[in-house]
Amino acid sequence: MLLLLTQVLVAAAALLTLMALAYTLFDRLIDNWLLGLVALVELGVIVQLVAGLAGIGSLDGHRATFAAYIVTLPFVLGITTWGAIKDKTRWAMASVAVGAFAVIVMTLRLQQIWDIYA
Repeated sequence: MLLLLTQVLVAAAALLTLMALAYTLFDRLIDNWLLGLVALVELGVIVQLVAGLAGIGSLDGHRATFAAYIVTLPFVLGITTWGAIKDKTRWAMASVAVGAFAVIVMTLRLQQIWDIYA
């Protein structure tokens, strides 16, 4: 796992969470700026996936938990964003905010497992 990438991912996902909450508050639909930030976070998550799977052999324990988190992580934000594109209500942006927050939590948990068992 790359600590710097984890920090950048958490910061970008936090920004995405705040933007999606603002979009929810002002009843705005998803636009190119939000999609660009989603794509940036997804790219970082995929890089983290490759790095994590490459180094999974160095973990002393919790390999299954680590693998489940890291393989599931790229789908969370993608599915919530796809839902927001399809749904044209205010709450579509709230689901993107929840998905981005889930990326924050899961990324921090991955780093915690890595720091303890690697």
